[in-house]
Parts: sequence; C-alpha cells; structure tokens
Amino acid sequence: MFEGIDAIVLARAQFAFTMSFHIMFPAFSIGLASYLAVLEALWLWTGREVFINLFNYWLKIFAVTFGMGVVSGIVMSYQFGTNWAVFADKTGPVLGPLMAYEVLTAFFLEAGFLGVMLFGLERVGHRLHFTATLMVASGTLIATFWILSANSWMQTPAGYATNAAGQFIAVDWSKVIFNPSFPYRLVHMVLAAYLTTAFVVGAVGAYHLLHDSKKDGPRVMFSMAMWMAALVAPIQIFAGDLHGLNTLEHQPVKVMAMEGHFKSHPDGAPLILFGLPDQAAGEVRYSVEIPKASSLILKHSLDAPLKGLDTVPRKDWPSVPIVFWAFRIMVGIGFLMLGLGLFSLYARARRTLYESQWLHRFALAMGPAGFIAVLAGWTTTEAGRQPFTVSGLLRTVESASPLAAPAVASSLIAFVIVYFIVFGMGVYYILRLMSEPPHHGEQGPRADQPSRAAGLTPGSAAVASKG
Repeated sequence: MFEGIDAIVLARAQFAFTMSFHIMFPAFSIGLASYLAVLEALWLWTGREVFINLFNYWLKIFAVTFGMGVVSGIVMSYQFGTNWAVFADKTGPVLGPLMAYEVLTAFFLEAGFLGVMLFGLERVGHRLHFTATLMVASGTLIATFWILSANSWMQTPAGYATNAAGQFIAVDWSKVIFNPSFPYRLVHMVLAAYLTTAFVVGAVGAYHLLHDSKKDGPRVMFSMAMWMAALVAPIQIFAGDLHGLNTLEHQPVKVMAMEGHFKSHPDGAPLILFGLPDQAAGEVRYSVEIPKASSLILKHSLDAPLKGLDTVPRKDWPSVPIVFWAFRIMVGIGFLMLGLGLFSLYARARRTLYESQWLHRFALAMGPAGFIAVLAGWTTTEAGRQPFTVSGLLRTVESASPLAAPAVASSLIAFVIVYFIVFGMGVYYILRLMSEPPHHGEQGPRADQPSRAAGLTPGSAAVASKG
C-alpha cells in the first residue's frame, strides 16, 4: 500500500502535523497566562468585581488549553526517538541540555504553582494566589525562552564543535543559547503569542457584545484586547522587519524563497506581492511586483543588489512555493491585525467602541487570525531551513531513522485519527466555554479582605455567598 512513498516525506509530514496542533496551544496559553496575571493584578488594585469574574472565566479556558498543550507536546519527544533518531544522536549534546533546562526551570515552575492558581484563590489568600499566577505566567515565558533557543540554534548554529562520533558539542554555552537569530525570534514569538490571545479575547468579547452591548465583562475584555491590538500589532510588524534583516544576514536562502527571488538583481530587486512560484522553471509566474521595493525594504536602498537562488545549488533550495505563500499569509494577517487595531482606535475616539457592530464583526472574524499567523510563520521558518535540520550542517535526509515507509505511515494515520478526536473534543469544549458570557452581577470575593469561605474553589465563593 505504501510502496514508492518516501519514509522521510512521511516522517516530515507526521512531525508537521503534530507540531501544527501543538504550537497552537502554547501560542494561546503563553498570552493567556499573562492576561490572567493582569486581570488579577487589576482586581487586587481596584477591587472591581468585573476583573475577578473575567479571571475565573478565562481560568477555565486556560486550564484546558494548558493541558492540551502538555499532552500534544509529549509526542514531540516520541518522534525524536523514533523517526529522527540520527538527528537526536547528532544534536543531543547541544539540544538535550537546553530541553532539560526548560523542564527544570519552566515546567517545574508551572507544575508547582498551577494547582494553587487553579484552586487556591479561597485557600491561600489573594496575594499569595496572585504570586502563583505570576509564577505560572513567568513559567510559560521561561519555557518559550529555552524552546526558542534550541530551535534558533538549529537555524543559526553557534558555539559548537564536532566530536569524533560526528556529534555536535557545545564549546561556548553563551553562544549556543544566545545564537544570532535567537533574540529576534524570541521577541517575535512572544509578541505573536500575546496577539494570538488578544484576538481570541477580542473575538469572544465581540461575540457577546453583538448579543448585549451593556454587560461589563464583554466590554472590559473587548477594550483590553483592542488596546493590545492597537499597540502591539505595529510593534510586531517592526520586530518582524528586524527579524527579516537578521534572516537575510544569516539565512539568505530562506529570504530568497520568501521573496520569490529565483534570479539575482544587481540593480535593485522588486517586491513580488503575489504570483505563482514555479520551482522547476526557476521563476514566479503571473507576478505582481513593485520595482526595487524589496531592495528598499531589505537593504534600505532602491538600487542595492540582492542575490537570488541562481547563486545557490538546486539541491540546497527549500520548497519555494510553500515558503513564498506562508510568508505572505503571515504578513497579510499582520496588516489585518493592524487594521483592526486602528479601526478600534477610531471607534474609541468616536465613543462607539461597544456599539459598532462592524467593528465587532471584524473582531469576531479575526478571532483565529493569530493561530493562522503563527502556523504560517512557523511554516516559513521551518520550511525555509530545508533541506537541513541544522542549517548548513546536517541535512534532513541524514537525520531520519532507517524506518520503512509503512511503519511511519501507520503511526501518522494513528496520530491523525487520535488528534482529531481528542483535540477536536477539547477545542469544542473550549468554544462551548467561550459561548457562555462571563458572570454578571454576582458578588465575587473582595480583593481587600481575607477569604470568608475557606475551602471554596474559584468562582464558587460567589454562589456560596448567596446561600
């Protein structure tokens, strides 16, 4: 049944499929943990009931999202040991410690305080509970630090040597961790996570405002999300531009594929807005171009020369159509995010932020935009690194385990079935939670007084106080 299918293609498809599921949950939970910390801080500072109601509302969603992120992440290590054993062996002395640092710092921090965060509001005191929330939020950011460091080293390896067995070993851990692309990719990913969360929160707020524009909870969450969109989206575009310049310096082939530059341009390269890349012919068909704009963006000069893929052996080309279109999807969504942020500022200035149904529909449609942008950005990054797993040093075909195609295909099919069932149900449950409006008008615990209902879980104190 699977004769003629390349096992490496199947292994790559399996990793891409499972990673695409996994990356969406951390992208949401990183931002959501920080959002919960902000909500609890505002409640402790102002004593306003709406903030603790929103905290309890999003806490349930965070718990489910965090759990699905952990479960989907376990599969990554499984694939390193089965489908990519050679890669694990060659890079283990470098990447193994980085992953261990993530577990020892971030995961233990999150696991140690998550239970307090979820169930301790009326048990440990409000300020101690806030500390636990901060620790969980910090843990998600620390995890991002180590994971991005490991992945960035694969993109721009530094501080390494090779031993007699052909393994990469660290000779300077500071250069391994803070490799050339790491700071740019870390900032870009954290901002992406915050924007992903902001647009989900904004979409949920918009959904409930379309049904009732007078409720405090949807108003507050929508306003906070739109401030995030208006302020962070332009920062993300700027950070993405810096990241692109760094990529041009250290991974020029990836930028050539992103820009669709099959040919070199000695007198200024055009910016190809759209087109159909033809890798076999080495050209972009039906292209819509802005003359010399690519040189202006990448080199800040209209006449700056830019090399093309014609200077690179074909065996080292990534899949140009995939990288080309993934990059444009990411950038296009980024500008739609900026557009929504500017629209919200306009509505805020006209005092129609909570009444403008066009704005609310736009925000509702943009709810999944962050996830799509993250997936497109990840595809650009990883597909643009091909045909290498460690850029310029270890090829993908040299990284795979010696497995037969049927073995890889059977596990891929199993993953597809299980993932769609398990995570499909999880996502459905999250959407059900989001469809219910935040509690309105109930008396939550006061921020300026100790608990008078010890032993209650978050959200139950309000119900108990009525009894």
